[in-house]
Order: sequence, then structure tokens, then C-alpha cells
Amino acid sequence: MPANQRADLLSKLHHLSQSGENFEALAREICRYQVANNPVYGQFTTLLKRKPRPDSLLGQLPFLPISFFKSRVIKTGEWPETAVFTSSGTTGQVPSRHFVRDQSLYLNQCVQGFSQFYGPPEDWMVLALLPSYLERTGSSLVAMAEDFIRRSKYAQSGFFLHNLEALAQVLQQRPPQVPVLLLGVSFALLDFAEQFPMDLSGVTLMETGGMKGKRKEITRAELHETLCKAFNINAVHAEYGMTELFSQGYAQGGHRFLPSHTMRVVITEVNDPFCEAQPGRSGQINIIDLANVDTCAFIATEDLGRLHPDGSFEVLGRLDTSEMRGCNLMVE
Repeated sequence: MPANQRADLLSKLHHLSQSGENFEALAREICRYQVANNPVYGQFTTLLKRKPRPDSLLGQLPFLPISFFKSRVIKTGEWPETAVFTSSGTTGQVPSRHFVRDQSLYLNQCVQGFSQFYGPPEDWMVLALLPSYLERTGSSLVAMAEDFIRRSKYAQSGFFLHNLEALAQVLQQRPPQVPVLLLGVSFALLDFAEQFPMDLSGVTLMETGGMKGKRKEITRAELHETLCKAFNINAVHAEYGMTELFSQGYAQGGHRFLPSHTMRVVITEVNDPFCEAQPGRSGQINIIDLANVDTCAFIATEDLGRLHPDGSFEVLGRLDTSEMRGCNLMVE
């Protein structure tokens, strides 16, 4: 029966409307499925005494603290993992582990999410400056970038570890009218901006956040201002994702992220995780990620944020009681 349920849920996920009209119904269905078949999530909801009802509002669904991905094996059903995504963290921190049943589900979701805002990755020259991620194994971001590079029809697409000069040469020699995506971790983009300032007009520069202990933490506004000046661009784009998620959000210039169609953000009061905050009020970011069918689709992050009426959200920093994580900038 769980196998049939999973197949039915994946079919509904595949046909999920980008308009969001059937998002809530599928979220409730996945929640009931995971309560019944995910031992950790099921026990968590039992202890909370908050079993989901068919008419539950999204904000009333139980959100699993993201720290459980550090201490427990989070799986819905019994299956052998084909990969394990791990968080980077800093020295002394316990990394999160996201067990992956089918990596193609993750990669297809990445393609759908990116295509929703930017068009197919096949049409882009993809240049990835992700040194801290490439220097370890288990990075979901590297898996996504590698898949985009593989799909790209441009031979210049590729990873750049520490060879900033080679990256500068590719950018300087880029063919006109070719859409170029420069995807980079914050500290590496700052290094590149200091060593090779150049005119990148027309290039989509996308930061993934994170100083990884390499540089002093700065606000996202300061980061974007520095990069815009160094590269003569009007805006810096950003990606919001994490080890524990299969879906991403994107900010196309500015600081408000739009979630992909399989993702929804719920903001709850910092001192009351069961009280949904009013639009515009800051609080804890909770993520509904319907693509997380095989693990947990309802995650209480340790990020502080603000939701807007159009569904976009801002990331304001980390909650005071949480560990600092390398993939997020400090409070602005």
C-alpha cells in the first residue's frame, strides 16, 4: 500500500499546477502519508498531539525541526539510499544528512524550479564558482550545478575551483547574445570581484550565500552593492536552497525570494511555533517542500524571515538560538 501511495503522490506532484491551485490539497495528503510512514515525523506529531486533519490550514501542519536531520535518519518508508546530501557547516558542527531515494527526482525538481524563472538550463552557459562545495562530497548544490552544466549546450560551461583567471578569460571571451549564468558562493564571488573586476553587463550573476569562514560576514545588501560595482551590473540574483530541501527559491534582483511551485513558505511567531505570523511580520521560516515525498516535506528552519502577500519571502538572518550556518548571511 505505501508503494501505491507514493506512486500516486509522485504522479500528483508531476501534474502539480504552477498556479498553486492544488498545492494545499496535495500538502495535506503528503502530510498524512508521512505521519503514517515516517517513524520520526509520526512520533513527532504524536508527541505534539497535532495530527493533521483533512481541513487543516497549511500553517497548522506540523513542521519538523531541521536539526532532526543531524541526529536522525529521516525517511518515509523503507528504502536503500542512492545518495546522501550533507551540509557543509563549520568546524565542530554536526552536518545535516538528507538521505536520497532517487536522485533523478531531485535533479528534475531543480530543473523545473530553475526553468520556472529563467527558462531551461540547456539554453544557458553555466559557470559555477563553488570552491568550498567542490572540496567536499555530498553537496546538493554541486549536484544541481553539475546537472545544469551537463545539460548546457555550450562547451564553455563548467566548474571553476580556484582558477579565477580561467573564469575571467571565459567571461571576457563569451559570445555575444549567449545567456550566461555565473553561479557562485559569496566569498568566492568577492574574491573574483577584487582580482578581476570587469564589465559583466548581460550576465546573470547568482549568489548562493555563505562566507564559509573565509571572510567576514556582511549583509546581503553590502554583498550585492560590492558585486554590482565591480561587475557593472544592475542587480545580483540569489538562490535559496539547503541540504534538507529538494525545492529552491530564487530572487531575481533584490532581496525577495519567490518559491518554486512545489515550495511554500509559512512564517510563525518566534516564541510560538503554532501561531502563524501576519504577512509582513518577521518570524521563523517554515518550508513546505512537496518534492520531499521520501523524507519530510514540512521543515521548521532556523532562519528568520518575512512573508509578503504575493508569496515572496525575505531571509533576515538566523534565529538567536540556532547555530550559524554557512549558507546564510547575517541579519541585515
